[in-house]
Amino acid sequence: MSPNPPSPVARTAGVLDVARLKRDFPVFERTARGKRLVYLDSAASSQHPRQVLQAMDHYYEHSHANVHRGVYELAEEADDLYDQARRAVGRFVGAADPEREVIFTKNATESVNLVASTWGRHSLRSGDVVVLTEMEHHANVVPWLMLADEIGLELRWLEIDDQYRLDLEPLDRLVDGARLVAVTAMSNVLGTIPPLRQITETAHAAGAVVLADGAQLVPHQRVDVAELGIDFLAFSGHKMLGPTGIGVLWARRSLLEAMPPFLGGGGMIRDVRRDGFVANELPWKFEAGTPPIAEAVGLAAAIEYLEELGMDAVAAHDHDLTAYALASLQERFGDELLIHGPRSAEGRGAVLSLAYRDIHPHDLAQVLDQAGVCVRAGHHCAKPLMRRLGVGATARASFYVYNDEADVDALADALAEAGTLFG
Repeated sequence: MSPNPPSPVARTAGVLDVARLKRDFPVFERTARGKRLVYLDSAASSQHPRQVLQAMDHYYEHSHANVHRGVYELAEEADDLYDQARRAVGRFVGAADPEREVIFTKNATESVNLVASTWGRHSLRSGDVVVLTEMEHHANVVPWLMLADEIGLELRWLEIDDQYRLDLEPLDRLVDGARLVAVTAMSNVLGTIPPLRQITETAHAAGAVVLADGAQLVPHQRVDVAELGIDFLAFSGHKMLGPTGIGVLWARRSLLEAMPPFLGGGGMIRDVRRDGFVANELPWKFEAGTPPIAEAVGLAAAIEYLEELGMDAVAAHDHDLTAYALASLQERFGDELLIHGPRSAEGRGAVLSLAYRDIHPHDLAQVLDQAGVCVRAGHHCAKPLMRRLGVGATARASFYVYNDEADVDALADALAEAGTLFG
């Protein structure tokens, strides 16, 4: 689909050739504060290769029209590109029926809200139990808090242990009588990757369905919804080399067919009369109004790019770079630097939440910025987890396919400069 697919030389013997690959990303041609740009905030939003930008430009320049509305040539081309994007997404996550099970949304947050507002209101009653975890992003907490206030749900919580992993000892008790388990596939603060298959099997045995927030995991590892056994999966395009403004909800077809529409308007109806309406079939029942067409084209190009690299190679690169970062930062700074998250690269992603001496995370991020190093400072939309950690914020460095050991070294040098500055 992309007019300029990634060069195969970006991957060598299963290891990413970052120097070669980086040339695909225009942003790295610029400097930051007069220094080499070291972008370590991909957990918030990743950068875009030219292939994604060019695919979207090509659509706008040559094939732009609204989808599923016109029968002229441009409209048919737009239809085809949009439908190809849906199939690409389905293939990427192992959907059994991509053309019915993949719903395009605005972002992962909207995907979770869609589930809460439709499946939740349709299926849950006062007193029903929803199980959440301490590691959740607000996007997978607030919709359930809102629904709990509205209909009287009981919320139960899986907590983390001293190793920053979910404590699954009470899982059987917590899911007893539960209707839903909502769990992150990878913590955006700790990097922790929960054992989703184990959680799903336990939840299903108790009669609960499982919603996984895959915003952090899907861009970094091969995800197969059938292998995981989950029922809902939410993720965003902008964390996986794609554009902002597009997210995905994958769900089992049987669940989607039983759920009422989310938004009302054009495209999501089969018929409308003065006294009611008949909803369209899947997936259009959940895609009211003009959808993110160009963004879907861009997301499909991003998926092509990642598939060309190979998701196993992406995961191996993440693992190796995270292992290097954990070891080198520990060796250089010792007890002065606290990393909130598992200390081993096994079972965790490429996210490091840092506390350095007593320097406030926002001050630390500003000093790092002067060195051209981009990290995120804040609560990372995970305030329950921040309270569990006993902090108000952290400075978070996150890595992706265009980062290498030199970027980790630049982070370490900038941290040392901050230490000198703050004495």
